[in-house]
Amino acid sequence: MGKWVEEKVGMSKIDYKSAGVNIDAGNEAVARIKDNVKSTFTENVLTELGSFGSLFELKPILEEYENPVLVQSIDGVGTKTIIARMMGKYDTIGIDLLSACANDIIVMGARPLTFLDYIANDKLKPEIVEEIVSGMVKTCKETGVSLMGGETAEMPDTYLPGEHDLVGVITGVVEKDKIITGDTIQPGDVVLGLPSSGLHTNGYSLARKLFFDAGEFDVNDTIPELEKTVGLTLLETHINYTNHVFSVLNQNINIKGVAHITGGGLLENIPRILPDGCCVEIRKGSWPAIPVFNVMKSIGNVDEEEMYRTFNMGIGIVFIVDPNDKDSVKDVLKILTNVYEIGSVVSGEKHVILK
Repeated sequence: MGKWVEEKVGMSKIDYKSAGVNIDAGNEAVARIKDNVKSTFTENVLTELGSFGSLFELKPILEEYENPVLVQSIDGVGTKTIIARMMGKYDTIGIDLLSACANDIIVMGARPLTFLDYIANDKLKPEIVEEIVSGMVKTCKETGVSLMGGETAEMPDTYLPGEHDLVGVITGVVEKDKIITGDTIQPGDVVLGLPSSGLHTNGYSLARKLFFDAGEFDVNDTIPELEKTVGLTLLETHINYTNHVFSVLNQNINIKGVAHITGGGLLENIPRILPDGCCVEIRKGSWPAIPVFNVMKSIGNVDEEEMYRTFNMGIGIVFIVDPNDKDSVKDVLKILTNVYEIGSVVSGEKHVILK
């Protein structure tokens, strides 16, 4: 056995780096992001980056609640990472990751507290990790979230060359009797929509097929209908609605239901918050169209229903409120965003009707 090995590999040495995992690159990545990540820490964070686990002191926060409930969610950015690679631009997908996760818990009335990230790739490049994390840090600071730590996984032979996968885990807290469930929604309530910036983080497999396969465009190409190049249009960042939601809640305005318009679009996400006996009518054209959606529909002759159940179609989050509260919501949010009355609740069984 020893002779066979000697004949096959000679005197050469095999190490982890030659197998595709560079420990030194991992250490460099941590060194590059450490100070930036630490800048997101609140006084509740008890550990430094690099600890086996991340400690977050709850008592000072939970003292503000009568019956606190922790809310958690996990999400990713899908194949939007491919657009980032094609563009060689990674400073926005970290923003997308945090926003996608945060929006999934604020719809329940939860205040985001901590965030963990997972960045996987075929070959670790510290400068790319630094760029990705810089986006997370920016959004964490804007919304008061502590980026507690994460995992950087270098996995040769698992991912295609240059590819990345991003996953985030967010934890928040909400008062039990203030959880937004949608249970009180009833026919006659108003559906308010807050605009998106574009695709956010959903529908990118279809978008890539439309632009790059059917349309044969390059990321650097320009299209008259779009203000930016194809690549920059597709990289428009996912809006984080944390400050929007809490601007309204802090004014004690009753939001009966909130839906984050992610994968499945308006057609699949609004029914997730509807009680029995309710459905929603959406009035097409009641909010400004974002050109990218019309361009994609035209390129692939995509059915309208397919567009509405794949993309957000220009609405990133939906509030359902009593008609008497709609003007109050608009007034509170006027310094942050436009608010559009896009539909109403009617009798029916948990679905969306496009009118």
